[in-house]
Amino acid sequence: MNLAQYLPVLLFILVGVAIGVLPQVLGYLLGPNRPDAAKNSPYECGFEAFEDARMKFDVRYYLVAILFILFDLEIAFLFPWAVALHDVGIAGFWAAMIFLAILVVGFAYEWKKGALDWE
Repeated sequence: MNLAQYLPVLLFILVGVAIGVLPQVLGYLLGPNRPDAAKNSPYECGFEAFEDARMKFDVRYYLVAILFILFDLEIAFLFPWAVALHDVGIAGFWAAMIFLAILVVGFAYEWKKGALDWE
């Protein structure tokens, strides 16, 4: 077995790891580290944590986020279909129409059930 054939793959992996790790290491070593109260304050939700992390909370935000990701990914499947529309023919067209119909029915069901309402 000739291992010289794998040299380009090994170099590709090493360069990829170096490109991913080197900027982080340089930023950690060369960047300023002057924390203050404003930098250490919570910024995700805008207020201080005031109770136990295991308390019950409203999951409507996460439901809407998951539904957005789901529909966004399903819509992303339309781009390759649109590019290959000429090659897939009439069968591919009707398969995509069935896909879109299922997508619209699911969206209407979620809307009717109130899954997209904030209150």
